[in-house]
Amino acid sequence: MRRVLVANRGEIALRVIRACRELGLETVAVYSSADETALHVRRADEAISIGKAPARHSYLNAEALVDAARKADADAVHPGYGFLAENSEFARLCDDAGLVWIGPRADVIEKMGDKALARKLASEAGVPVVPGSDGTVMPSDAEKLSQRIGYPVMIKAAGGGGGTGIRIAQDEDELKQRVSEASREAQAAFGNPDLYLERLISRPRHVEVQVLGDGHGNVIHLYERECSIQRRRQKLLEETPSPALNSSSRDRITAAAVRLAKAAGYASAGTVEFLVDDSGDFYFIEMNTRIQVEHPITEMTTGVDLVKEQLRVAMGDSLRLGQDEIQPRGAAIEFRITAEDPDDEFHPSPGRVTSLGLPGGPGVRVDSALYQGYEVSPFYDSLVAKLIVWGWDRDDAIARGRRALEEFEIEGIPTTIPFHLRLLSDSGFGAGRYDTEYLTRQRVG
Repeated sequence: MRRVLVANRGEIALRVIRACRELGLETVAVYSSADETALHVRRADEAISIGKAPARHSYLNAEALVDAARKADADAVHPGYGFLAENSEFARLCDDAGLVWIGPRADVIEKMGDKALARKLASEAGVPVVPGSDGTVMPSDAEKLSQRIGYPVMIKAAGGGGGTGIRIAQDEDELKQRVSEASREAQAAFGNPDLYLERLISRPRHVEVQVLGDGHGNVIHLYERECSIQRRRQKLLEETPSPALNSSSRDRITAAAVRLAKAAGYASAGTVEFLVDDSGDFYFIEMNTRIQVEHPITEMTTGVDLVKEQLRVAMGDSLRLGQDEIQPRGAAIEFRITAEDPDDEFHPSPGRVTSLGLPGGPGVRVDSALYQGYEVSPFYDSLVAKLIVWGWDRDDAIARGRRALEEFEIEGIPTTIPFHLRLLSDSGFGAGRYDTEYLTRQRVG
């Protein structure tokens, strides 16, 4: 492997380009008509236009991406996150074109991407799952199954993620309508109307475990991340270690994640996601077969460059570290800075960045593709920067995060920086007493 096409944009494209450069690999950027002046285009060794601004004409166009790889004489593809990163057909298309896919095998993506199949595999591997259907469920069977597992129930898309295609039914009267709504949304978003059911766990924590596997049967974990600060099931802030876990529950949840990854034959970086209830019991919900937006906080506490490890695994290397060598230190928090106005219901706020000042100092990292004069596009995700801070403990990380947020200047567009500052002053967050529904109950932003 010598030349990698980065099939993405923005900060994650930059992140991959930098990792490739440190390993001596050349990079090829791709860009839509909206991204011609983007920073990832400037930083790559070569850049190729792949279509118009709407993602379906560019970053979601698998054939155009493979054609760009051929044109640039690339021999590998890194999908980043989002777009086609968890699309098994794109992975197969790359394989068929003789391109190294920097991620798990296409069949593993397919298996773990089907939430019902992943749930079945988890159960067989001895990983706790939320009570629910054993696989996909026909709409006509939903009522009988819901009575068995108990209301309220979550109706979830079998082929999707990120909160899309989920509905909640409190009782039989709501069930039929919610099943119909979820099926239609799943078909529109993922091309797959199949659904499965789970009992709704009240006020859960969302905790994920970072795993890393190679093609030689080795799998390790790099501990957990707490992702419960969410709005409409979209993550706003992540931290590690999780305030919800003690040493015993941490050992159990990380061991469960490794068992599942081994059962799946997983090779690359991936994330096993769990819900944790108020008694400390945990339940598998899904596996993300890609690098995560929030991977930097794991890098800050473990010192492991996850993207470089992805690249090494794709080149056929064995893992360089054993489980005993992963010793996390301190605490880290990631603040997702988005082009949204927290004082206007988080309404998207694309536009030109007229001034930019980045925070610095010990324990501060900023992953961003912003620059002064950059035009934030309305066509893509509103994430414009990730502020990552490290401290010796959680209080130290919070204090550093507050200082760094106060230094962070983005002018010309509203961003979520004020929301994060308010969150850090919230007593519930400060005490670590929050869950996925916290922002619904507690007005912070």
